[in-house]
Amino acid sequence: MKLFSKNTFLTLSIALASIVTASAKVTLPSFFTDNMVLQQKSSVPFWGESTANTTVTVTSSWDKKSYTAKADASGKWTVTLATPAYGGPFTITIDDGDKLTLNNILIGEVWLCSGQSNMEMPLDGWGKINNYQQEINNADYPQIRLLQAEHVDSAEPLKDLKVQHGGWQVCSPKTISDFSSTAYFFAKKVYEEKHIPIGLLHSSWGGTFIEAWISGNALRQIHDFDNDLKALVSESDREAMKLKYETDVRVWNTAMEKAEKGNTGKWEAKDLNTSGWKTMKLPQFWESDVLTGFDGVAWFRKEVNLPKNMQGKEITLTFFADDNDKVWINGIAVGNTNGYNVQRNYKIPASIWKESGNVIVIKVTDDTGGGGIYGAESDLVLKTADASLPLAGEWKYAIGVDYRELPARPFLPQGQNRPTSLYNAMISPLIKLPIAGVIWYQGESNADRAHQYQTLFPLLIADWRNKFKNKDLPFYYVQLANYMKRNPEPGASAWAELREAQLKTLKLPNTGMIVATDIGEAEDIHPKNKQEIGYRLARIALAKTYGVAIDYSGPQYKSFTKKGNTITLTFDYYEGLKASAGSLKGFSIAGSDKVFHWAEAKVKGNTIEVSAKGIKDPVAVRYNWADNPDGNLTNTSGLPASSFRTDEWEGITFGKK
Repeated sequence: MKLFSKNTFLTLSIALASIVTASAKVTLPSFFTDNMVLQQKSSVPFWGESTANTTVTVTSSWDKKSYTAKADASGKWTVTLATPAYGGPFTITIDDGDKLTLNNILIGEVWLCSGQSNMEMPLDGWGKINNYQQEINNADYPQIRLLQAEHVDSAEPLKDLKVQHGGWQVCSPKTISDFSSTAYFFAKKVYEEKHIPIGLLHSSWGGTFIEAWISGNALRQIHDFDNDLKALVSESDREAMKLKYETDVRVWNTAMEKAEKGNTGKWEAKDLNTSGWKTMKLPQFWESDVLTGFDGVAWFRKEVNLPKNMQGKEITLTFFADDNDKVWINGIAVGNTNGYNVQRNYKIPASIWKESGNVIVIKVTDDTGGGGIYGAESDLVLKTADASLPLAGEWKYAIGVDYRELPARPFLPQGQNRPTSLYNAMISPLIKLPIAGVIWYQGESNADRAHQYQTLFPLLIADWRNKFKNKDLPFYYVQLANYMKRNPEPGASAWAELREAQLKTLKLPNTGMIVATDIGEAEDIHPKNKQEIGYRLARIALAKTYGVAIDYSGPQYKSFTKKGNTITLTFDYYEGLKASAGSLKGFSIAGSDKVFHWAEAKVKGNTIEVSAKGIKDPVAVRYNWADNPDGNLTNTSGLPASSFRTDEWEGITFGKK
């Protein structure tokens, strides 16, 4: 039986499609959600998508004004909202025939928080900052709002930001634990002083290079990354680079595997003779103890006896490793993991364990930066559902291979470390938004190219100011903290050269830098005292952005003069020059031979005089010029002085790209 003609069916289909289209929902960017903060006293673009050619009305509750736009042929529309002085909560209603209302909106100060792992470091999780549980419990700040960007990279600029938790969250003990601790303590300090709502746009990614955060147009100005940029857009160039890299890696891996003594010696074996192995206290980054500057493969072993309440059960081995690991129990492989910030949780069947004499072997491979088995003592543990066995303490270790004994490791920027890839995915979607400023914590990954950073860091700041269309955009940042084993004598330091690049960037207007060489930890590249990091950044913002009369800088080197065997140093922020405790330390001095020796330094009014026995004709002074310095120069603020040098001699990172 024929119910409908062909024409009738077609007419009905079109009608139904029209109904679906007419009721299409408004789509907004990921950062326009309930609980958001918009920059106060600004013209804020507000955009989205709807049905093509539909009239869209946007109404803001703070001024009860309605703004109208017509969606274009692709459904895109934009209006510009005029925000008042801070306040709220407010609503924004979007009406294209169907109404959508965003609730609990605040007008205040929006700060972009970016960088690598020290900006990313959460209060809890892999971060576990000082007093993290108490800080989380106290994080009841409904006027502080949090937006967490996902890790995304892209070869070209994206239109939208991928975010966690469905958008903005209200700061509370339930929402703060996985958020940037530096950003949170910055906002907390500013809010407690000014009582203005604060919105934190957190977009960072651990272990990343600064060039990944700079736009392609900006990087093309310096030509250091031309081949990488071509490879982003040209498939033939990309394939050529990839093929060469793959060939080079095969050659390098063959050499590495041949040199890696643990593989050839079967070091995973339970009954291995380890009489020649040394000991290391774990957990800690190995650079902080006996393996300074080491990248490569190290093997760790520990023998344990199981308590009776853990025998005959599945047991989980838990720890953090940087970068990659493989684990054996009693000679049996039980798992492997890649990634520096991933907690390992290896579930090991009861059948593998013995009552006593169990041998745990962990092979750790570190390609760059900090390496080893790290974290809190409580992170390194064996546990069942109702019992645990701590593993912190002395472990035997041996070096499988030291990369310094091999040819330079081939490198091909990939994923998040491709030049421009993080700017494209994690910054570009935000550039239409008015913001109050930027806080930045990055540089560890670029330390081996510190001299190049003198160009890249100012380039990034100028680039972001251009993209956000604000030439005066405040940009406040953290100078690298002290880290790694302390050297007994003065010498060269890539980390000191990176700090110098950061210090020189203060020449740009509307910048500010906190010094953190009194906050770092020899054994951990991630300082746990993120409270002080955030508070110091906030002091700069309070002083320079919000007009609060507050000290925000320690002494900054200005100039020097020489008379006889003494060099006299002058400073900006010189009021109350002094040692934070005891006598001044951290100063070294050199003659024309460029060999530095520890020096005696004394405060003389608003200057410091430096000299050393045996150096009759000094030509240069350096202060805190080390990976992990212990200088104690400060002023009435109590804030530390930046490392500096009076010479301009070629450093160990000069020419590295």
